[in-house]
Amino acid sequence: MKKFLIALMAVSYVPFVTACNTVEGVGKDVEAGGEVVQDAAKEVKKEITQ
Repeated sequence: MKKFLIALMAVSYVPFVTACNTVEGVGKDVEAGGEVVQDAAKEVKKEITQ
């Protein structure tokens, strides 16, 4: 029974480990999108102030 519980715990960690990679990827995508918006805002501000 103890080995079964250990195996069950080990298998249950797999989704969490793969989810970390997914969340990291989403974070990078969101960051890239934010940089695009930030750059666009800088360009608009530059055009307005000239």
